[in-house]
Amino acid sequence: MSDRLKNKVALITGGAGGFGSATAKLFKHNGCTVYITDINTKKGEEIAEEIGVSFLEHDVTDTERWQEVIDHVKSEGHGLNILVNNAGIGHVSNVEATTLEDWNTIHKVDLDSVFYGCKYALPVMRDSGNGSIINVSSISGIVAGHNFAAYNSAKAAVRHLSKSVALHCARTTDLVRCNSIHPVFANTELMKSFFSSDPSGELLKKLEKQVPIRRLAEVEDIANAILFLASDESKMITGTELLIDGGLSAQ
Repeated sequence: MSDRLKNKVALITGGAGGFGSATAKLFKHNGCTVYITDINTKKGEEIAEEIGVSFLEHDVTDTERWQEVIDHVKSEGHGLNILVNNAGIGHVSNVEATTLEDWNTIHKVDLDSVFYGCKYALPVMRDSGNGSIINVSSISGIVAGHNFAAYNSAKAAVRHLSKSVALHCARTTDLVRCNSIHPVFANTELMKSFFSSDPSGELLKKLEKQVPIRRLAEVEDIANAILFLASDESKMITGTELLIDGGLSAQ
């Protein structure tokens, strides 16, 4: 047990798996009081019990539910120091093949939910004295692909929204920071869903070859980066993006 997050309270969306559950586990190990939320109630409750954290059912596209979740955390008297906007979905399609329905859905989940989280969590975080917002974007928010039209758009917007939030926080809070992280392709259920039509795994192997260090990220790689941004060790870091991409964007 470490104390890098001792006396801090964190809310992590999309906590039922992938980056979310790995981050929750690491936060708990570092002395943090953790709430995870997810639309998948069964899986969320299982993960929460396994790790020893609290779970709340949460559709991140529902503004009323966002306010209920924040009010619940506040009502337990803990305050809120860390928000990890992690919930997201993927979509593979070029601009011509993307339907308006798909476009709107991707932006509601991957972008609008981040806006809601920042908007409704900030008053509580300000009252708690200090804090850190970590918005999980993607390397797809930095590097575009021909067949990720909606996903590229949403994740790129998260990057700039995070900068705007950081500047607002700098003007209106004592020490609430906001940054985005941009992971490369990782071994998660979301990544597998991208390539569900490729049971041979050949497409994933091609992706690995695109990364200079020649491997996909593990969820722990991303969780460790989130831990750093959540801790006071990064208190001078705000309004920036942390690329966890194995050198992909350096090419």
